[in-house]
Amino acid sequence: MWSSDMERIVINTSASLAVAAALALCACASSGRHHEDIAQPLTPTEHYAIDVAPQPEEVRLAIHRAGLSANQTQALAVFADRWNDAGGGEITVQSPERGADPASVYRTALEARDFLASRGVTPENLRLIGYDARGDAQAPLIVGYSHYVAKGPECGRKWENLTATAANRAYGEFGCAVTANIAAQIADPGDLMAPRPSAPADAARRQAVLDHYRKGETTSSAKDDQANGAVSTAVH
Repeated sequence: MWSSDMERIVINTSASLAVAAALALCACASSGRHHEDIAQPLTPTEHYAIDVAPQPEEVRLAIHRAGLSANQTQALAVFADRWNDAGGGEITVQSPERGADPASVYRTALEARDFLASRGVTPENLRLIGYDARGDAQAPLIVGYSHYVAKGPECGRKWENLTATAANRAYGEFGCAVTANIAAQIADPGDLMAPRPSAPADAARRQAVLDHYRKGETTSSAKDDQANGAVSTAVH
């Protein structure tokens, strides 16, 4: 009788241990899948990121029978300067169809194109297209391009006790200010999307260096006397 009771206890205990082990394995597997689905930052500074999004920039010009007015020419000059500061890109000139007088539309669009070309816009970056004005005689000529804008994180919302270092982890705001400053200072946010194309190599300079190297001569440029590092003795 005693041996049967002990055997039953041993069997029940083994079954309980098997169930507990199975539950533990399920928990581990579930936890592993969770960590695979959610990408964890590699460093504390990667908790914050810069959002880069395209933003249209355009100027609307009324259609004139005589072409561009003086004010429109000035507006296009400012537009071209902004386009150049933004790193260039494609400019579209949208002329209204089924709207104003076709001859006036053609003359205004042609003068706008020629003026932009005179401000440095190459033919490859200038495209003329039409849009349906749906009978609106006041429909404008739309000149525009798309550029990128950068938006950094908003910092200072969840300050913590900076003296609490027992866990040896970065505080919640760590890296936020640096990321926000980069977003505010970057000249062309498009550089965060993809690198700029490399300039072509200087074949003449490369050949000159190879010629000097083959002759056993110095391959570097000649030293400038102004770069000798001497302290100026001029009286100020």
